[in-house]
Amino acid sequence: MLIIGFIIIVGVVVYISHLQAKKRREAFERLAMELGFRFHPDKDYSFASRYGFLEHMDDGSKRYAFNRLSGEFEGQSANIFDYHYETYSRDSKGNRRTSHHYFSIFTLGLPASFPELNIEREGFFSKIGQALGFDDIDFESLEFSKRYKVKSRDKKFAYDFCNAQMIDYLLRQQDLIIEVDGNTLALTFKGKLSIEAIRPNFERIKQIRSLIPNYLFNN
Repeated sequence: MLIIGFIIIVGVVVYISHLQAKKRREAFERLAMELGFRFHPDKDYSFASRYGFLEHMDDGSKRYAFNRLSGEFEGQSANIFDYHYETYSRDSKGNRRTSHHYFSIFTLGLPASFPELNIEREGFFSKIGQALGFDDIDFESLEFSKRYKVKSRDKKFAYDFCNAQMIDYLLRQQDLIIEVDGNTLALTFKGKLSIEAIRPNFERIKQIRSLIPNYLFNN
């Protein structure tokens, strides 16, 4: 009876997961129509590989994008997608465990190529890293420097990107992880965002794009 009960519970969990995934795909499809984007529901391993230069997109194994919306913004490519990768560990008995990691990622193409830049909220471990001497670019705004960890090989570009308007905007945000690499601007969120949060966060990446100084594209 215990075995039968376990099988029933597993079946219910699998069925509920299937319904949730189906509901999310349908919601993404509706959003694609609203934005005038194309919808790509299937697992796309090659897309993840093409964007492997972004943070987390070369981590782990079985990396793929899915529920991807693709289109254009101001003549540049735009993508919104769920992302997955796996990592493996061993328990005390030597059995392998699989951990699934999910993200929601937004990308916008840029009309010029830039050095890598990462901006994210300060955390406990990043503060320890700073105490040990790991690089973190500081700014005149002490509040911004305390709240955000900014890393780039090119400090001038970091200062140009984090201009006064950008700093003011980011100080009003709570959860952004921003990355620039080459001709791509990206926002990354850990876990899968609710459907209701997708469109507002697409507006946020567009706002960040609008705050990048135009002279950077003319150099």
